[in-house]
Amino acid sequence: MKYGVAKTILLFSILANAVLTNGWIASSPSRFAANRNMQSRYVSFRESSNLVSRLYMANSSSTIEADLNAGSKNEIRSQLQAENESSAAVKSGIETDTPSVLDINPEFIEIVKKNYSSKEDGATVSSSVSDMFRTAHFVDMFRGSANYIASHRNTLIVCHIPGDWIDNEDPTIFRNLMNDVALTWLLGLRIVIVVGCRYQIEQRMKNRTKHMNMVVTDPESLRIVKEEAGYVRFEVERQLARSLQGSRGREGDGNVVSGNFYSAQPFGVLDGVDYQYSGFVRRFEADKIRQVHQNRDIVLLTTLGVSPTGEVFNVNSEYLAAIAGGALGSSKVIYFLERDVELRHRLYGTKIPHLRVHDSRNLLKLHGIETKKKGFVLVNDESINSDEQKNMLVKIGWSMHALESGVKRVHILSPEKGALLQELYTRDGAGTMISGDLYDGIRQAQVTDVSPIHDLISPLIKMGTLVDRPKAILERDIHQYHVYTRDDLVVATGQLKLFKEGYAELACLVVNPLYRAKGRGDAMLGYLERLCLQQGANKVFVLSTQTMEWFVERGFDEVGVESLPPSRQYNKSRASKIYMKTIDSARDLDASELLWNR
Repeated sequence: MKYGVAKTILLFSILANAVLTNGWIASSPSRFAANRNMQSRYVSFRESSNLVSRLYMANSSSTIEADLNAGSKNEIRSQLQAENESSAAVKSGIETDTPSVLDINPEFIEIVKKNYSSKEDGATVSSSVSDMFRTAHFVDMFRGSANYIASHRNTLIVCHIPGDWIDNEDPTIFRNLMNDVALTWLLGLRIVIVVGCRYQIEQRMKNRTKHMNMVVTDPESLRIVKEEAGYVRFEVERQLARSLQGSRGREGDGNVVSGNFYSAQPFGVLDGVDYQYSGFVRRFEADKIRQVHQNRDIVLLTTLGVSPTGEVFNVNSEYLAAIAGGALGSSKVIYFLERDVELRHRLYGTKIPHLRVHDSRNLLKLHGIETKKKGFVLVNDESINSDEQKNMLVKIGWSMHALESGVKRVHILSPEKGALLQELYTRDGAGTMISGDLYDGIRQAQVTDVSPIHDLISPLIKMGTLVDRPKAILERDIHQYHVYTRDDLVVATGQLKLFKEGYAELACLVVNPLYRAKGRGDAMLGYLERLCLQQGANKVFVLSTQTMEWFVERGFDEVGVESLPPSRQYNKSRASKIYMKTIDSARDLDASELLWNR
């Protein structure tokens, strides 16, 4: 036959590939090392046989012969000759790079100026993923998250996850939430997860006995609670294990640890109703949880608490998250909503991203919501329009307990679309943040405060740091001043002057030397900035001769005299430097508070 040799080589190459792959390559390490030279020869032989096969197919098929020109045949013969030379080099002991199907012909590589985008039909099309990130301002966003990453590192957060999301019709929501939790862990957070199972229980028990809005757990329902608590625990562990697997095998890898980290006790009989196996937290094993965090593991808590006598009690999960946050000294408690809802201003139609404790209490009072110790929630159903509204208000109620027990901030948000990462690591956030009243003790000054204010600023007037403000001037302008008091003692003061076109000046910002480095100056500045925003002034400026760096560290930039509002006269003989700051939203101020040295 005309190409009998080529046929033989083709068949032998197929047989050799099977033998070598299943024999030598899959054999023991010692045998593999012994046959290393044979394998090198086999690789070269296999490439050569492939070329010969191509040459054979090109010459034996009439159809291909018509399409394959003489140049292509010569190219194949050249490659075959090169492979024969490479094989000869191996036999002679010369080291050569083993050819691979992944190799790129160096003749096809060129160095050109980077092209970030191309145009098709008049539209700009991203040429790569990095180009897409650039157009989406990814770099700016990532740079902006640096302060948040640094601030949250090594802090402890408690996350409450309702069971609704575990059995959601869209399983990707819960899976992505676990990915986000794992990412926050990777960024240095110490995490405690409290997972609820109310949704799963109510799917099996439609008519649960309740009193004062608290379920009565009898022996039969306790068995169901145990089953569903075990189910949600396993689902969280399973999904988190998948999310954390990227760190497996490295130093400092993470696991999910659950156990009896708190003990519980029964409610007993209240108002003639025996709550049986419904209970509340008796003691939290905070030191054991901290030991788990020392190993960089994630702690998982369910609603089942065990008493010292071995009895098991059903504990309200939202209440458990609030208690855990206080007992562990958590910086944050995060409540995930069952539905994606938010707070909006009725008059302005704008989202309300931040509530103070005082505002939160007034909101709860308006709707008749009371959260009691031990897990009781009193709800006035007549003032509530939907389950979504009730769930939000109840979580705000438990947020009050967390803040009262020492938690700095509580966040309420939906887990969808990466909301956890947006809330923690971006300025605008994604949910509602509730914080303790950082401005407690700050109020508008009164005439009776003129003398204390004058006593506070007099040393700086003598030093030339401040311009002279006689008591008569202070009394005339007392409506512009605000004071920070502790036990009726004025420890800080500040003056706010409003101008047209959205300008405001902060002046006479002074803190008693005994109270400096304790956040009083930051609190007064933040309070005045919030007043500016409330009054519609977003361009805030200060004039200073001594404390320029302090303002620069808080986001102010030096500007020229021309940046001042026309009605603000500038004293050239004093030569004060001018610093200005633009406040876009309340979230800017929330971000500033996060960085306070508290």
